Amino acid sequence: MTTPRRAPGGFPVVGIVGGGQLARMCAGPAAELGITLSVLAEAEDASAALVVPSSPVGHHTDAAAVLAFAQACDVVTFDHEHVPPDVLEELVATGVPVHPSPGALRFAQDKLAMRERLTALGVPCPRWVRADTAADVEAFAAEVGWPIVAKTPRGGYDGKGVAVVASAAELADWLARAADAGTGLLLEERVPFRRELAVLLARSPSGQAAAWPVVETVQTDGICTEVLAPAPDLDPDLSARAVEAGLRVAGELGVTGVLAVELFEVAQEGHEPSFVVNELAMRPHNSGHWSMDGAVTGQFEQHLRAVLDLPLGSPRPRGAWTVMANVLGGDYPELYPAYRHVMARDPEAKVHLYGKDVRPGRKIGHVNVSGDDLADLRERAGHAADYLQGVVTE
Repeated sequence: MTTPRRAPGGFPVVGIVGGGQLARMCAGPAAELGITLSVLAEAEDASAALVVPSSPVGHHTDAAAVLAFAQACDVVTFDHEHVPPDVLEELVATGVPVHPSPGALRFAQDKLAMRERLTALGVPCPRWVRADTAADVEAFAAEVGWPIVAKTPRGGYDGKGVAVVASAAELADWLARAADAGTGLLLEERVPFRRELAVLLARSPSGQAAAWPVVETVQTDGICTEVLAPAPDLDPDLSARAVEAGLRVAGELGVTGVLAVELFEVAQEGHEPSFVVNELAMRPHNSGHWSMDGAVTGQFEQHLRAVLDLPLGSPRPRGAWTVMANVLGGDYPELYPAYRHVMARDPEAKVHLYGKDVRPGRKIGHVNVSGDDLADLRERAGHAADYLQGVVTE
């Protein structure tokens, strides 16, 4: 395995396990910080491998490959949460600093563990239970009412591993697979939420933390398609309570690096606005892509600062609003002509593409637009994303 070339001046090497879009987006900030980035990529043409010179090929489930990769790094972090726990423990045993730690990452890998821990901390959550049998499902539904939300504890993302069901029979196959795996299912009440929000923050090993403004995330078919930063018309007290909850979760769980806390805003007549926590992600997150162009310090630079225990940068927004629109793959595999058109039509739009093959519905990039007119920004960001997808052609 090739040893990454260390930058002059004693600057460290940061290793990222996984060669996806998040590792790719760290390349620019790493160069600006003067550090060397090395990526353990799944393939030679992985997204990050196209822009990071030190990208040895190896799989995150291969302990030998991960350990060999880590030997040339001063600190190791992750592109995703799917590194197996036994591989993480072996990695820690090498003495290389690992951020976030396996103890923290467990709560992003296992939704049942996450619900148990957040409930113990008094963090607002939907009503939930572990279900191993159809009788468990029926009993929970009798308490909270149909329909209910079922989740696989591990491996789900972008709506995968999540189902809204109106009977226990609909979960027969899921329960059988969960029994084989010994995991059970996570059942949650279906929350009548007003909208989805996200708290994004970073925490360093020394305990310094910094939070960006709470944002609104807009979902389409289980995929985040738009982020509004900051969340429009958000009650200031609710915003403060949400950020406080995020900081408390990061501190109590010992999270290092970027943490995203996905929330449901709940409005109940006669009560102050409130929220419940939906998910946790311990890495740069879709809800924070806006910060690349809309904040003094973007989430990818902040993640690198945090895992190196450098002083954190300011998360302050640069302007009144930033809108992020996700670019999904369409039926046109050649993006470059559309890319040129978008840049010419709106010179203030910032287009970030991930170097991925185009497949319908796949996240292949995002567009950020900042300014003072939120409605105008939403139209411009949405048009750019739609043009790149091929939804509109003019």
